[in-house]
Amino acid sequence: MLVQDRISPKSAETQKRNLPILHPNRFSESKNLDFSTWVSENLYKILTILFLIATIAALFFLRNSGDTATLLCLQSQQSKHLQSLQFPQINWNSIPPISDKSTPFSNFRSEKWIIVSVSDYPSDSLRNLAKIRGWQVLAVGNSKTPKDWSLKGTIFLSLELQANLGFRVVDYLPYDSYVRKTVGYLFAIQHGAKKIFDADDRGEVIDNDIGKHFDVELVGESARQEVILQYSHENPNRTVVNPYIHFGQRSVWPRGLPLENVGEIGHEEFYTEVFGGKQFIQQGISNGLPDVDSVFYFTRKSGLEAFDIRFDERAQKVAMPQGIMVPLNSFNTIYQSSAFWGLMLPVSISTMASDVLRGYWAQRLLWEIGGYVVVYPPTVHRYDKIEAYPFSEEKDLHVNVGRLIKFLIAWRSGKHRLFEKILELSYVMAEEGFWTEKDVKFTAAWLQDLLAVGYQQPRLMSFELDRPRAQIGHGDRKEFIPRKLPSVHLGVEEIGTVNYEIGNLIRWRKNFGNVVLIMFCSGPVEHTALEWRLLYGRIFKTVIILSEQKNVDLAVEEGQLDHVYKHLPELFARYSSAEGFLFLQDNTILNYWNLLQADKLKLWITDKVSKSWTAVPIDGNSDWFKQQAELVEKVVSTMPVHLQVNYKESMKNDQSLTICNSEVFYIPRKFVADFSDLVNLVGDLNIHHKVAIPLFFMAMDSPQNFDSVFNAMIYEQKPPTNSSTFYSAEVPAIHPWNVASEQEFIKLIRIMAAGDPLLMELA
Repeated sequence: MLVQDRISPKSAETQKRNLPILHPNRFSESKNLDFSTWVSENLYKILTILFLIATIAALFFLRNSGDTATLLCLQSQQSKHLQSLQFPQINWNSIPPISDKSTPFSNFRSEKWIIVSVSDYPSDSLRNLAKIRGWQVLAVGNSKTPKDWSLKGTIFLSLELQANLGFRVVDYLPYDSYVRKTVGYLFAIQHGAKKIFDADDRGEVIDNDIGKHFDVELVGESARQEVILQYSHENPNRTVVNPYIHFGQRSVWPRGLPLENVGEIGHEEFYTEVFGGKQFIQQGISNGLPDVDSVFYFTRKSGLEAFDIRFDERAQKVAMPQGIMVPLNSFNTIYQSSAFWGLMLPVSISTMASDVLRGYWAQRLLWEIGGYVVVYPPTVHRYDKIEAYPFSEEKDLHVNVGRLIKFLIAWRSGKHRLFEKILELSYVMAEEGFWTEKDVKFTAAWLQDLLAVGYQQPRLMSFELDRPRAQIGHGDRKEFIPRKLPSVHLGVEEIGTVNYEIGNLIRWRKNFGNVVLIMFCSGPVEHTALEWRLLYGRIFKTVIILSEQKNVDLAVEEGQLDHVYKHLPELFARYSSAEGFLFLQDNTILNYWNLLQADKLKLWITDKVSKSWTAVPIDGNSDWFKQQAELVEKVVSTMPVHLQVNYKESMKNDQSLTICNSEVFYIPRKFVADFSDLVNLVGDLNIHHKVAIPLFFMAMDSPQNFDSVFNAMIYEQKPPTNSSTFYSAEVPAIHPWNVASEQEFIKLIRIMAAGDPLLMELA
């Protein structure tokens, strides 16, 4: 896309300069009326004035001549450009048909096609696409595609096959780009296509059922006859929307959304409705890695962690009225036959801009036939390959897309057939610098190829933007409040800025967003379970609550505190992608903001907190200590060598037993396997939780390698009478702090707000 506005040279009138005006009273009147005498007396003055006038006149002439030459040069160049931009002349009634005579599929027909571009061998996602019943997959190759590419059940168009199909568009297509899908669209239409699913080879259709998510059939018995939620047209100044807000992710925006609209994150005051049946372009939302631009990708990404963004699958699909647009892409969109003309991918702009520009171009033309775009809940899951996003390929979008939208909404055409309007719009867009003359010629070739393969252009319908809009009555207003799904990608607040508190929340969430918090509740879970999730669920990947009594309604799982470590391997396996697990008892408060500097690859435990981690002599104590010591010795004797060596190096005195109250500890992913092995070694032995945890930690690693994050925690056996003075926002954790009711929880929230001011919203 050309991002420069057209240069309009200054007119000659604005460049004209006036000569200095000599006022008649500038020189004093001569006292002598004799003219010759006056001349004689003032000769030197007269000569000086004449010299100055001649000099100024010469300078004026030379400078004005230079400007005129420049003006003529600019006018000549611009005139030459406009003259070279020729409007294609097409005889629409004499376009010969094109039939498939060069491929083995000449007699094959199918109404439903999936079209992808392939540059490498078949991916697992593409193999799954090929298994979707009732849909024919067509893979379009380019110069990067392996020569021996093949996939059972898939039609593959190599460069050689594409060249022999006889389509005019082939002459304009680059060899190494996905825009060669344009050939695939024509091939599918030639072979009976009525629906085309524009896809890519890294997305998997959820449940392998396209019809479950999209409105594949618009007419007939199988069509869904229902009204569709629609954005309101009440605000005439709104021209584009971010559909991700509607589906629960207000801080994520799609590629092609003007960056000046990113801060608009409020949900709709109300919607309207429209009858289904003309949603000729259907845009699906993608879970995992949605269609985001490089600005989002680079500013919201945490290290090398792959994006896994989820949208609300229960949100209603939503339509765009005339006058409001939405970014569209080329990897999760269904085109009905009435909109096949809108599949053309421009060739004179960058590849990252091609499908987005096509989407806006097609939406504007769609209004001419009474159609509209509908955005659907998650339809595919795309996997983030953690590849560099080429910002340079998107710069055209970021600079010019806002101007493009305004231009398209203001554009009008007096043509009487759709294809004539399409060609006219392409020509005017070249004039305005949105693409080049190459795309004007490409559009002409595309339209002729469509007619040649038997496509019938739709009839024009009423255009609503030029008519008075009906007033939206109270009964026409439909409310829908989107869910605000958890997101680590929050970059804006309602007012459009990132304030201090929101910034902290982003940082904490990015740090702990893939850590599972396992919490044991000794108190009444019916009063505190939801509150604990509300407090810590904002920060961690998830909060698992264990208690002596199971509570299905509150999702509280059963566990025994004396042997709670035996429940952990099952939870580890359940969250196999988590990078770590943090255990916490409900008598300890976690100040998560003070854990940011801790190393998540190391073990964390209270080994330096003397009141928590103690060595108890075996002799002279109760039989319970002796029994526990014997069980520990039995487990140690069966340990693998690396665990046994670690433990014996750490445990210098075999006449004592290490006890740790173990209210809080952290296990990173790399130690999960060792922890699970140690639990298996314990088996049915009755080793208490306070004994087993320090045993496991010393076996997994040397205490000198433990992270020191919990060294500074406040640890008392009993809290002081005035608990508010006991609390400190500057330490990582506080023990003990018991919460047994909602009132106590509110008190806790208010005091923790010293470290996290956003908590006041919960109180």
